[in-house]
Amino acid sequence: MAQIDDLPPLRDVIRTHGLTPKKSLGQNFLHDLNLTARIARAAEPLENITVVEIGPGPGGLTRALLALGARRIVAVERDERAIAALQEIAARYPGRLDIVSGDALTVDLMAHLGPERARVVANLPYNIGTALLIQWLTVEPWPPWYDSLLLMFQREVAERIVARVGDKAYGRLAVLAGWRTDAKILFDVAPAAFVPPPSVTSSVVRLVPRPVPLPCDPVALQRITEAGFGQRRKMLRQSLKSLGVDTLALLEAAGIAPTARAEEIPVEGFVMLAREFIALRKSTAR
Repeated sequence: MAQIDDLPPLRDVIRTHGLTPKKSLGQNFLHDLNLTARIARAAEPLENITVVEIGPGPGGLTRALLALGARRIVAVERDERAIAALQEIAARYPGRLDIVSGDALTVDLMAHLGPERARVVANLPYNIGTALLIQWLTVEPWPPWYDSLLLMFQREVAERIVARVGDKAYGRLAVLAGWRTDAKILFDVAPAAFVPPPSVTSSVVRLVPRPVPLPCDPVALQRITEAGFGQRRKMLRQSLKSLGVDTLALLEAAGIAPTARAEEIPVEGFVMLAREFIALRKSTAR
């Protein structure tokens, strides 16, 4: 593949700006612009789209997204060392790259986005990837402010996201993702593609919001899944006791056997448990 733009190679950018990856920030940089272009192509079409990118670092994926036609990118970067490198990209693509310096877990993205839905495309820092995904899956109102999420995770995390009931990886993350999105692993990325190379393979996952997911309170669903999978080998009549309600009454109302375990309950079952949990709390509060 030909050079995507006339900016310097990423290795030169990293050397010039002293961007040694920091483990404390979960940084693993992608040097290969062919690979970043492949990730960007997976997010197409990009014309007339505002993209949110988390942790752009030296900007390899940022450059690919812009070269492939993204109208605008809102790039959230916590590492102050990377800002100068991103500003060089912004100068190359005037008016199309907004750099937001801050922690993605606390930045108010709505303050930087327009009325149209955005698209998240990111090689997420490993240390905040799961927390960010849960934020995006439980956001209100729904449908959300994004039309899709295209994210890179460690392969193990990716498998937890797309798992179905009965799979070894099925757990809390799979329930939250399966409730509100259609999630799919698109392709893997070998450790050698990163600097420094992680000890595991990574995977690119696409999550597309369901327009009308089963009605459910996201906070209640999080509490139910945390309790159920927190002691996943125990029967639900035991693992759900931390919720502070009559566990047997809750399970009976949801139509679930008290001897069942969390790993045996489909997404719909957890949604029903969350609904009945809210109803039971209201009835006991009277």
